[in-house]
Amino acid sequence: MRGLLVVNPHATTTSPRVRDVLVRALGDAIDLEIVTTEHRGHAWALGERARREHLGIVCTLGGDGTINEVVNGMLSAGPGDDVPLLATVPGGSANVFARSLDLPADPVEATGVLLEAISAHRVCRVGLGTAAITSPVGHTSTPRWFLANAGLGVDAEIIAAMEADRALGHEATPGRYFTTTLRQYFLRTERKDPPLRIEVPGEEPLDDVFLAIVQNTAPWTYFGAYAVNPCPRASFDTGLDLFAVRRMGVVTALRVARRMLAGSDAGSTRRSLAVRHDLAELSIEARRPTHLQIDGEGLGEVQRVAFSSAPDVLGVFC
Repeated sequence: MRGLLVVNPHATTTSPRVRDVLVRALGDAIDLEIVTTEHRGHAWALGERARREHLGIVCTLGGDGTINEVVNGMLSAGPGDDVPLLATVPGGSANVFARSLDLPADPVEATGVLLEAISAHRVCRVGLGTAAITSPVGHTSTPRWFLANAGLGVDAEIIAAMEADRALGHEATPGRYFTTTLRQYFLRTERKDPPLRIEVPGEEPLDDVFLAIVQNTAPWTYFGAYAVNPCPRASFDTGLDLFAVRRMGVVTALRVARRMLAGSDAGSTRRSLAVRHDLAELSIEARRPTHLQIDGEGLGEVQRVAFSSAPDVLGVFC
């Protein structure tokens, strides 16, 4: 089987020496061309090329952002039988997608599991989400695929702040995420004027929302070894789950944080929280431009996002 190995040289949790070992191990087992990404969007183009050249497998060594780009490239012409299979070695700071497939967090151990899966042709079929994004100037994009989650509001603001820190050379550690979250919440986030309106077919619109998280799998993210799980029932085998926060006071924020860390599957509350499970589609509109993140990558400010679930579209070695 011919394939492509896409390597992010800035992968957070692997040193150059470890990356060399992993690349060599994968290359010994499969007929792989090895390409190191050079800029944002490069992995997307490589995913498109892999499908165009009818390759059987694309391996990634990087984080969720690298995987997202590769998958969007492979699916840019839509789902089909000619889409390569995906194998992913976790190398980022959270690795939500890889860990949701029950792959080890350690990249060396994960490589061993993947080599066994490739040898046995052990493939899982997973559903994905799509997001059609309308910019503040009214332009609507071709729907973008996402594997793990998307979010509008403070979580996307935190991602944007983290990306700004990384551009200055700071490492994306759990401690930095924690301090960035506190700084964003207390000093920068608008906590009095909720901008979001959520529409779910067949339901009354949900107004006055500060934060909306859309999950395609669980957990939402990791804080070090701890899973952060707003919607613990979210799964690759179901539709999308929604977690919407309507109050941003300190007491509510502490309750929401405790609920996320406990992995509670409790439902909506009367004022502060709205939770939905297994949605085929939903849309979120912002009264003012609001930050969006998809699979941990900040996409800037948006005006509207239409989400939908696409079942069973990607084959993944697991």
